[in-house]
Amino acid sequence: MKDEEDENINDDSENDAPEENSNEEVSEEVAPSGEHHFYENDEDANDTITKVTGMYKDWFLDYASYVILERAVPAIEDGFKPVQRRIMHSLKELDDGRYNKVANVVGHTMQYHPHGDQSIGDAMVQIGQKELLIDCQGNWGNILTGDGAAASRYIEARLSKFALEVLYSPKITDWGVSYDGRRAEPNNLPVKFPLLLAQGAEGIAVGLSTKVLPHNFNELIDASIKILKGKPFQIFPDFQTAGIADVSNYNDGLRGGRVRVRAKIGQLDKNTLVITQIPFSTNTTTLIDSILKANEKGKIKIKKIEDNTAAEVEILIHLYPGVSPDKTIDALFAFTACETSVAPLGCVIEDNKPLFVGVSHMLRISTERTVHLLQSELEIQLSELEEQWHFLSLERIFIENRIYRLIEEETTKEGVIAAIDEGLKPFIKPLKRAITEEDILRLTEIKIMRISKFDSNKAQDKIDALEGDIEQVKHDLEHLTDFAIAYFTKLKDKYGKGRERQTELRIFDDIEATKVVLRNTKLYVNREEGFIGTGLKKDEYVTDCSDIDDVIVFLRDGNMMICKVDDKKFVGKDIIHVAIFDKSDKRTIYNMIYRDGKSGPAYIKRFNVSGVTRDKLYDLTNETKGSQTLYFTVNPNGEAEVVTILLRQVGSIKKLKWDLDFASIAIKGRASKGNLVTKYPIKKIEIKEKGISTLLPRKIWFDDTVQKLNTDARGELLGEFRPNDKILVISQTGKLKVIIPELTTHFDEDMVVLEKWIPNKPISAIYYDGEKERYYVKRFLVETEGKEEIFITEHPNSQLEIVATDYRPVAELVFNKVKGVQKENQTVDLEAFIAVKGFKALGNQLTTDKLKQVNLLEPLPYEAPEEVVPEEIEVTEETEMEVNDEDIQLDDDGQITLF
Repeated sequence: MKDEEDENINDDSENDAPEENSNEEVSEEVAPSGEHHFYENDEDANDTITKVTGMYKDWFLDYASYVILERAVPAIEDGFKPVQRRIMHSLKELDDGRYNKVANVVGHTMQYHPHGDQSIGDAMVQIGQKELLIDCQGNWGNILTGDGAAASRYIEARLSKFALEVLYSPKITDWGVSYDGRRAEPNNLPVKFPLLLAQGAEGIAVGLSTKVLPHNFNELIDASIKILKGKPFQIFPDFQTAGIADVSNYNDGLRGGRVRVRAKIGQLDKNTLVITQIPFSTNTTTLIDSILKANEKGKIKIKKIEDNTAAEVEILIHLYPGVSPDKTIDALFAFTACETSVAPLGCVIEDNKPLFVGVSHMLRISTERTVHLLQSELEIQLSELEEQWHFLSLERIFIENRIYRLIEEETTKEGVIAAIDEGLKPFIKPLKRAITEEDILRLTEIKIMRISKFDSNKAQDKIDALEGDIEQVKHDLEHLTDFAIAYFTKLKDKYGKGRERQTELRIFDDIEATKVVLRNTKLYVNREEGFIGTGLKKDEYVTDCSDIDDVIVFLRDGNMMICKVDDKKFVGKDIIHVAIFDKSDKRTIYNMIYRDGKSGPAYIKRFNVSGVTRDKLYDLTNETKGSQTLYFTVNPNGEAEVVTILLRQVGSIKKLKWDLDFASIAIKGRASKGNLVTKYPIKKIEIKEKGISTLLPRKIWFDDTVQKLNTDARGELLGEFRPNDKILVISQTGKLKVIIPELTTHFDEDMVVLEKWIPNKPISAIYYDGEKERYYVKRFLVETEGKEEIFITEHPNSQLEIVATDYRPVAELVFNKVKGVQKENQTVDLEAFIAVKGFKALGNQLTTDKLKQVNLLEPLPYEAPEEVVPEEIEVTEETEMEVNDEDIQLDDDGQITLF
């Protein structure tokens, strides 16, 4: 080893060193190139010069190889780094079924490991915390809180039953010599399980690193069985900290892959969030620190945090009244360690070389090696059984035929051996191999007492049993794949209980930071001078903002700009509109009338803004010098108003006043020229009538995979929503709420109803009242919007059986047997059974009989009243609009600015 070589070199140099104050023995020379040369000061000094650069190159390569092979990267054969392998070997040598002090194990391991006790102790704690190979006793730390283990003299350990069964088999172990040459140690342990993938591994070497993520115990076994059966398989990480993981970009654990892991966050009440699981690579301490830092920076707004973590994670996040829990959850994912990204990198050592390989290939290698090890064990077992059968058969022949009497007159060892050999010859035909001198010597060692008590029948029974064992081993060898499958199945049955998947796999939605960031800064504008920013506190307040927001600005001269929020920024004089810009907003429509040039015609246009470059001026007019915006409105839902145009009296103009309806203008791109309003100068534009939205209703889907709403056609279509439409949410606990369909809303897993809310459509429910111990039916309308309420009784034993939002629902009652008598199922028309009553009404008693089950059947036919839908138009792609030479009437609506 390099370390050993370095120590010897140091020792030699110390022995040969000159006396103190002697400057004649060794000197240093600096070459013109700046390189340092060391040489002995004798007549042949030039022949012994060694360049430092050459020493560095050679030694660094040795050092890098040593760190890669002997310290940082695990071996593909058994999944261990050298220090881990030595710890497991020491635990086996010390194993007597009782616990050993970890300090004792560390000291024993130092016989094999050339480094200090600290590295051994830390490595042993890491193995123990994975709860697979070491049976731990005492305080071994807590991976959830990040607390360290107690000192090694206070904690104890022994091998787990799983480790004893899977890791060791001395007869097939590849042995080597320890670093000091005093003891034998395993080069690789004969591990018959994909241990590397079960435990994971992480290490940083010289020039490379490795990060193999841990996988689920049972899933690895199932995948190994699929490999043996020739079936396709997939494996994904599973973490002790649980959490939720998105493995869609796992890339089989190769370089370039990425796993996103999130904490599991729930809503305890309207002002409290609770974290019950944390992401891999974090602990409650680092997680809370990241939340507090985000709060200090104003990214989120929380009141306080409580850490109640013990055996399980429980972090309570208290919110201020009025703070949205849903938005806060998304902000926690966006700005804190509640969401982390892990980059796997599959690097292992194979044949003393680094190998970059995916987890699927690792599992194939491990499975094939397990089969090979099982085969070796079977072959050794067969050899031992055949050897036992041979000697028992030989012993039986020796005693039953009294061959031992032939040696009574022999006086020499050679004579005894020859006599026995000659006496056995008539009886050796049934034997399966030739008799050796060692066999004869073993026969001579049989005691007289054993010969006198020899039972021929018992001896034959033992031989027959051995023959059965031999046939079984031969059968296993001939059907090695089936034997390996049975082996893996036995491991799963024996040790798989309690090792179910802990990390939930789910595809994550992408959270836009600008939508969830807390707007804790105020934006101001100086319209006349053309400045915007958060530092203009003496000027006009615009809106709350955050430091990552974009701002959109419109100028009187028809120019538009989008820029980042800044302390103070000049955008252009005479600002007519400034607001926070959302690039994904397709529904905000700008209505505009502008004059082309100083005295040109007036044009009208409607447009949406998207796909722009920051800090670039965009001309919304016909780019004629002197153009000016005459009328401008911002419409969050594409509203279209009616305006009145008043012209100046010029010449013989007859029509000086008329109305324009913005609704008749198509919505096009910002670069479109627009439609002609008039060729004559406009005196004034007045708002006559506010309009309604002219956009198509927004289609909203619910994606069950991410438990979120979306407008991207993912999941189940909930319907088409206009600005005032809401959704109805009912949970299995009997809670109900009507909310605005915001895309940031989080939904509970026990949700049973999610649909577009129709205010006049009744809700029907059958529930069990825990206090009265009876089943009740109620039909009601939602009376309060935006507030979560419970519509069954609040007794702890009360529970919701079925809930229906059909107009005429039908239920089937299945009764329990009473004294062996089964009552026929009953069908109930809920509309006929009970009228619509108040939300808080108890309802009517359904039955006094005990129910086994309540089923919801197909509803009775009902024609819902048709909804009157106003004529609407849809936003089109950005295109140039043809100019119309005639005066036309147009329309629009929203926030209005008149000039």
